[in-house]
Amino acid sequence: MEKNVHVHLVSDSTGETLNAIVNAALAQFEGVEVNTHAFALVRSEQQLQRALDQITQNSGLVFFTLVNPALRQKLLAHCAALQTPCMDVMERPVSVLRRFLGTAETHRPGGQHEVDRRYLDRIEALNFTMQHDDGQSLDSINDADVILVGASRTSKTPTCVHLATRGVRAGNIPLVPGVPLPPALLAATRPMIVGLWVSPDRLVQVRRNRLASMGEARDTDYVDPELVRAEMAATRKLYDQQEWPVIDVSRRSIEETAAAVLNLLSERQEKEKTEKVRAGAGS
Repeated sequence: MEKNVHVHLVSDSTGETLNAIVNAALAQFEGVEVNTHAFALVRSEQQLQRALDQITQNSGLVFFTLVNPALRQKLLAHCAALQTPCMDVMERPVSVLRRFLGTAETHRPGGQHEVDRRYLDRIEALNFTMQHDDGQSLDSINDADVILVGASRTSKTPTCVHLATRGVRAGNIPLVPGVPLPPALLAATRPMIVGLWVSPDRLVQVRRNRLASMGEARDTDYVDPELVRAEMAATRKLYDQQEWPVIDVSRRSIEETAAAVLNLLSERQEKEKTEKVRAGAGS
């Protein structure tokens, strides 16, 4: 029998961190219908009262990130009076950091979203990624940190966008049967080039869904199983010839693919550092 619960998310910032943590936890439970009540940018007693009223009306779990001690205490007291489970998802990490760093926290809401150098780098990376989507602006593709290549519908664009939110300048280039690779791609020396691969059966399914969403019901070469198998075999052969690292995205989410790319990028950077140290020691 499916269980129906209410979950309240109270944050003094955008709520993105809180949502990500709670959704990751909820994904571990099946057969649960969750009614989520989100309250973001809660920085005054009046704003908090909206959340308290909703918690009173719909009893359930409360997860929060409030750095203001007064608002935090008011929420905890309200939940205690209602005997409602209430958890500060940042309390444990902040406590560990406080002990490790030997200094107190600032109690500044939304500090991670302030406009600092890292924030500007992410915006710059996103601009770069949009300019270099789907094989565009090849004259400056060598300025990328990562170039994703792959057949149509292998999630190149959304993966690049996700990488850009992490400050990675990512471009992507589609592989089209019968069309030679752009010379700029083969000449690129700075970026790490990663090949995205997907099983033919999965790719046919994804492409059919895409055509259906566009109102196209006819079978074309684009979704012909034999042609798609040949296309993916040629793609894999190309990756082997170029010695590009390959990620199988058949059953990966965008986030998982991006994480795999970041791991490859980290390994490459560590290798380059090691080589520089060895070169310096040998000189």
